[in-house]
Amino acid sequence: MKNILVLFFLILISGSVFAQEQTDRELIQATVQNYFDGMIQRDRSKLEKAFLPEARLIGYRGENLTITDFETWAEGTAKGDPRDPAAHKNEIVSIRVQGNTASVETELYWPGIYYYDFLTLIKVEGKWKIVHKSWYERKL
Repeated sequence: MKNILVLFFLILISGSVFAQEQTDRELIQATVQNYFDGMIQRDRSKLEKAFLPEARLIGYRGENLTITDFETWAEGTAKGDPRDPAAHKNEIVSIRVQGNTASVETELYWPGIYYYDFLTLIKVEGKWKIVHKSWYERKL
């Protein structure tokens, strides 16, 4: 009987951990979707929902390593007319969650270029925020 109670307790705990991870995954997906939508729609408020203000974006533009703070990137990204969503495909490839940290791999298929983004997220006051973006671009 004692073994059955222990087994039941372990199943109960693992179920609640799984449920929390599912909730975190859904919240992370929503954060990344704000990132995607903010870029396509050029919507600064969606970008701010996705990123911590102190975030950094690091990658190569051609042969040049660029390191950009969120403010500078968001200001440039939000300028201009919204992009055509039919011409841009953004998808989440993988999500990994460990406690209050997560990593997300994404692929963005844009006209003439593919972007491979590697995002690091931190849970801040119950909300998942992108704190770092590294990317690789491949011109078509």
